[in-house]
Amino acid sequence: MSDRNRPPHEDRLSTRSWDARPDDLTEDIRENVALECGWGRLIFGQTFASHDELVAEISREEAGRRDICLYVREPHVLVSRAPQELFIDPSHTYRLRFDDRDLAIGDEGLVRVRAIETDADAHAINRIYAAAGMVTAPVEVLLDNQQTPTFVYLVAEDTETGQIIGTITGVDHREAFNDPEDGTSLWCLAVDPQTSRPGVGRLLVQALAARCQAAGRAYLDLSVVHDNAPAISLYEKLGFQRVPVYCVKRKNPINERLFAATPSEGIDDLNIYARIVADEAFRRGVKVRVIDAESGMLELSHGGRVIQTREALSELTNAVAMSRCDDKRLTRRLLADAGLNVPAGRVATGDEHDIEFLSDVGEAVVKPARGEQGNGITVGVRTDRELTEAVTLAERFCPDVLIEACVNGQDLRVLVIDHQVVAAAVRKPAIVVGTGSHTIAELIAATSRRRSAVTQGESSIPSDEVTFKTVRDAGFDLEEVLPTGVELAVRRTANLHTGGTIHDVTSKLHPTLAEAAVQASRVLDIPVVGIDLLIQDPAETDYVVIEANERPGLANHEPQPTAARFLDLLFPSTRALPQGWSPEAAGADHRAD
Repeated sequence: MSDRNRPPHEDRLSTRSWDARPDDLTEDIRENVALECGWGRLIFGQTFASHDELVAEISREEAGRRDICLYVREPHVLVSRAPQELFIDPSHTYRLRFDDRDLAIGDEGLVRVRAIETDADAHAINRIYAAAGMVTAPVEVLLDNQQTPTFVYLVAEDTETGQIIGTITGVDHREAFNDPEDGTSLWCLAVDPQTSRPGVGRLLVQALAARCQAAGRAYLDLSVVHDNAPAISLYEKLGFQRVPVYCVKRKNPINERLFAATPSEGIDDLNIYARIVADEAFRRGVKVRVIDAESGMLELSHGGRVIQTREALSELTNAVAMSRCDDKRLTRRLLADAGLNVPAGRVATGDEHDIEFLSDVGEAVVKPARGEQGNGITVGVRTDRELTEAVTLAERFCPDVLIEACVNGQDLRVLVIDHQVVAAAVRKPAIVVGTGSHTIAELIAATSRRRSAVTQGESSIPSDEVTFKTVRDAGFDLEEVLPTGVELAVRRTANLHTGGTIHDVTSKLHPTLAEAAVQASRVLDIPVVGIDLLIQDPAETDYVVIEANERPGLANHEPQPTAARFLDLLFPSTRALPQGWSPEAAGADHRAD
């Protein structure tokens, strides 16, 4: 019988507890194995002869990292040796037994899975880790590990754009410690939340499993947090089954949500923009009280200082500063008077002057003078009839309507806190990608579901007349099947709430754009603001400022430390405490498609 056809009952080393060292299984394995993964260490519990040795090894975890100890024999006994330091991770272990099953992944189509090859690949992995809320790893560790037979790092590459859109890590237990079971394990599955390609997670898992099977291994294990329903659903569809294997971790800030009770009533009901503030406050020892979860209102207190916030809006933003941003007409005038570039525009009067302005500029954007989240905005107005319809739509949200010249370019959001640029991101409108077998309506629905899942319900593509008109203007019909690989923008605006995606460009931002954003924040005299510009390229100088958001979303700007800088502003005395860790990282090993 070949090793890979070993029946399940022989998996005695990894799936059964034992109170005495099973010498017949462990006599040839390497002892006390802890693999360096960059984000932390992977500690194999079955390679340690005593609980005391294992406790000592786990206790060597370094700050800012996340060690994982799997295959722990008698985990309850191990934790009892250091209950203030250790906890049993609330994750399930799943196993895919290879046996004689066919694990070929077939045609990958628009996504190609391959091993990492360059520094750029390793940097792309870290970008995806950060976007998924996971702990990143030094590039040199990833590349060095890839040169060993123990590790394999795979990436999913969009064959049309060349962009890395997913990653997975495999560990060969035979190579790691001479595992008599010939096991392997899967780690750090993550898919770029901005990608529109479906099935990326599935392709990565299948590709890794096929490699492990081809190497003659018996099974592939993974550990997934118990409430990660999308990932568990994917694994079970692929044939993984639960096994009685447990994981132990240290009680550190990264793992806090896994071992500590929810620290404040209502925390779990907050949206992602308020939750990111609350989580950063908890990490710094700032007391958090949820005033109203639905609106994201919090009371934060530390050392006698008490501040109320609503997401990124705080008491430090006074009413006058808020009004400067709330009224887009006022924002335009103030910024233009300060010498900043703004598009030509006018307040709609409903007469021939509106028509004359449209004739002069050729194409216009119509939007409510007050409003947010892209509500009531129409882009690409060219005819008198379209202008009338756009003004009528905008008036549903605000009686005062602004008409501006349509400026072609990329939508750039620059987040400024305490008059310093913290993050910059290009926002792109929602798109769908043709499969050759699905209608545009079906693609919109499927893409909207994925966007909603990765943003905790904050982003979805509305099924409204604006979406339908965008499709028609592009020359398509909703019931038309979009050819394979064809990308179709289904919204004209890039707002996250209408299905748009966010792409970090902070490192590429030209100083002229950064200076314009900071100057705008000073003109508006506001401590936290999102300055929206239209640009040709983040590395170039051309821009126009289109608006300022007094309550910008701090989430979705990974890897930039937006919440950390916000808490620096609110509670300067806490700056020296650890910052930048994501509480979601503990459960983010698997962000499946």
